[in-house]
Amino acid sequence: MLIRSLLHLSFSFVLFFFEMPGVCIAQAIKIKNDTQGKKIGFGNGKISISLDYDHKAAISSLVVNGQAVIEGSAGGYSQIRTKETTYSTLQLSSDPVVAVNDKTIRITGILYGDRELTIKESWTFHVTDSAIKFDMDRHLSGPVMAEKASLPVLLFRDTATWDGAYQDYGGLAWLYLFNKKLDTYGVHSHSSRFWNSKTGNGLTIDVAAPGNQVAMDYSRTADDKLAYTIGISREEMIPRYDSGTQRRRFIRDGTDVWAPFKMEAGTTRQSLTFSYFNFDEQYGRGKLVGINGEQVSAVLNTIARIGVIDREHFGGNSWHTPYGPICLHEQYIAQLGLAINDSSYLTGYRQCLDFYRDNAIKPDGRVWPRWAYSNEDMMPGEVTDKGFYEAQWGYLLDANPDLVSNVAELYDQTGDTGWVRTHQRSCEKALDWILKRDSNHNGLVEMITDSHLQKRGSDWLDIIWASYENAFVNVKLYHALVLWAAIEGQLGDVEKEKYYHGCAEKLKVSFNKAVGDGGFWDEAKKCYIHWRDKDGSLHGNNMVTPVNFMAIAYGICDDTARRNIILDNIEVQMEKEKLFFWPVCMYSYNPGEGNDWQFPFPNYENGDLFLSWGGVGVKVYADYKPELAVKYVKNVLAQYAKDGLAFQRYGRVKQDGRGDDILSGNSLSVAGLYTGVYGINPLHNRFYLNPHITPELSGTRVRYNFRGQRLTIGLDMNKYTVSNDRFTVISGTDFGFYSADTTLWYFNGGRDRSSLKVGVSTGSVLTLDIGAWGPGRMSWIQSFSDKHLKRLSYELHDLKRGTDYTISVNNKVFKNVRSKADGTLVFGYETNKTSDKIGIKIRS
Repeated sequence: MLIRSLLHLSFSFVLFFFEMPGVCIAQAIKIKNDTQGKKIGFGNGKISISLDYDHKAAISSLVVNGQAVIEGSAGGYSQIRTKETTYSTLQLSSDPVVAVNDKTIRITGILYGDRELTIKESWTFHVTDSAIKFDMDRHLSGPVMAEKASLPVLLFRDTATWDGAYQDYGGLAWLYLFNKKLDTYGVHSHSSRFWNSKTGNGLTIDVAAPGNQVAMDYSRTADDKLAYTIGISREEMIPRYDSGTQRRRFIRDGTDVWAPFKMEAGTTRQSLTFSYFNFDEQYGRGKLVGINGEQVSAVLNTIARIGVIDREHFGGNSWHTPYGPICLHEQYIAQLGLAINDSSYLTGYRQCLDFYRDNAIKPDGRVWPRWAYSNEDMMPGEVTDKGFYEAQWGYLLDANPDLVSNVAELYDQTGDTGWVRTHQRSCEKALDWILKRDSNHNGLVEMITDSHLQKRGSDWLDIIWASYENAFVNVKLYHALVLWAAIEGQLGDVEKEKYYHGCAEKLKVSFNKAVGDGGFWDEAKKCYIHWRDKDGSLHGNNMVTPVNFMAIAYGICDDTARRNIILDNIEVQMEKEKLFFWPVCMYSYNPGEGNDWQFPFPNYENGDLFLSWGGVGVKVYADYKPELAVKYVKNVLAQYAKDGLAFQRYGRVKQDGRGDDILSGNSLSVAGLYTGVYGINPLHNRFYLNPHITPELSGTRVRYNFRGQRLTIGLDMNKYTVSNDRFTVISGTDFGFYSADTTLWYFNGGRDRSSLKVGVSTGSVLTLDIGAWGPGRMSWIQSFSDKHLKRLSYELHDLKRGTDYTISVNNKVFKNVRSKADGTLVFGYETNKTSDKIGIKIRS
């Protein structure tokens, strides 16, 4: 029996690596070829593949960290389907030839086709301790028009094998939404990162096809498996549907999401690289105390991403939506990236905004507000060949400021000055177009329509007939002007900085005036109204929550008394109705102020619950009463546990999910948790931490990726910490943090310029615990991880100019130094201690 087994086992190769302190541990590499059964298995410690070569070439098994994800004789193979026939590596005229050499498996002679077309492939697998690379060489004897090319297709066990797959641009194929057989979603990506939140297993499949384009699609098969298909083509693959538009990425009742394409005669090469990742290590959020961390992670890892339809197509409406719209009049898409916290999303959204810059702005500066799979939502004749259009409901003017806000907020997350400079002229053009719409020169821009009687929308609430001077659009414009004015200054254009800042201030003054004086504040109703018609009539005094939340969140309302009464009155009504989330308006619009089917109240944009306004809602309550902000975040998380938030909105009366137009904005309350409660705010030149936590959240430790660094954010009551693997800053108040190599920058409070720069000569780990900080007195305790001699350089800013200061170390005078004419003070210090207390004060 032993001799027979050895004959059947033609090759077995195992490498063992033993664990040693401080030594990288490699995974065992195994290769086993059963020549009689014509099956070969190979893999490392995390991934193993079995391949069947009995008159076929097919993957029959794929196991990821002990989890069998592919099983069956046809688990992975090549296939080309034409109108007349199907060619596949599942049916070969003869056995292919298998050769094993060290860590490489090569399968040649994979020959299939017919008299009309011969296809010859060779497959080579390179096994390393961290990955398996699968090279595919393919030769076609002649050209062929492919209805569908699966090069290859992998058939996972079922749609529950993985939660989903991330794309290389940050999008997501969320398998929860594949709720019918033959649901299919196609994307232009070179990578899929499959993951299972229950097992923690992740599988990355990277595709390289030099000289060719790559597309992928995901299908729920007729027998409930998940078919993952890779397509390789000379030109970029385009969607098959709809006729005349060909933009639809998601289809029902079929797998042919891509249009037919011509495959040329000759040889092509592609490679797939399979590698394992630990889901929690890659996407875990840390230790979130007082709140359900698993639900926070789930919301940000799923629903937050579904508005990414494809490469260069980011929005708030999901790819699952029947007509697949993208609303460019949404200012919070970049904010989603802040909470998603994945560099691939930021890179993908940057490419998307480049695409919008080049294709979604008219020559005069008007921003096209929407894109969709089809033209059914289009204003007749108002559409481009790329699919951007004016909506049938009216000219939605908030698209102009919202594009600028998203560019600005993405820039804050990346700090890429070179990139934002490429958007300078386009953002100026977008702002200038809408700023010209101020015919009475009061600082408030005007809509295309003058009266609600014209029955056209002008903002995100597109079937509420807001016209003329619209607070919804003007508050968004104020936000964009403030953000962009700062960027103009950073780019060195002082004149433009002053201009946009002046426009913002003029708008703010008029906005805050009483309605009787031409402003939006209604003293009787204690809220900002939605709009004023040209005839002076007032509309939308029904506490429209987005208008009032944005006015507070964006700083246009800086009157504390107004803020408090707005938020208190909203909360009183919330408690009265026991609503889990804020409705879009607390009371009804008047008849005629919106589309007829919005009445009777509450219905749709006249009183239903739209979770997309949770980001600003959480922010304003976090600044005022953080316990209320946390309450509504928890409410949304509890709803996610019930239904995945896979709806457009929630009804007011039953608080039930409604609408198949699923919105990624449903996650924005959780994004608000990050920005408003945890206080996580990446800015162009620093990481700014400004928490508003409650005692129940104390002890939270958030993992956060910031420009290539993994930060740990420590949140205790009146003690906040930011640290990486080299530096830590501790403070009892808000502060900014930045580090590079051997240098640490500390920013006191919300200051844009660093307050302290510390250079360290050695590789020691440094902690700064900030004490007092002001122009006359500063102090901190610095701690080190070792007792080696360390040379430190210090540079302090914003001190009193030309003033003598005394520097003390451990309560003893170290030296006296005069600050420079610009308020800078510089000194050096050497120490071999593990802790020193540094104090600086004006010399008496």
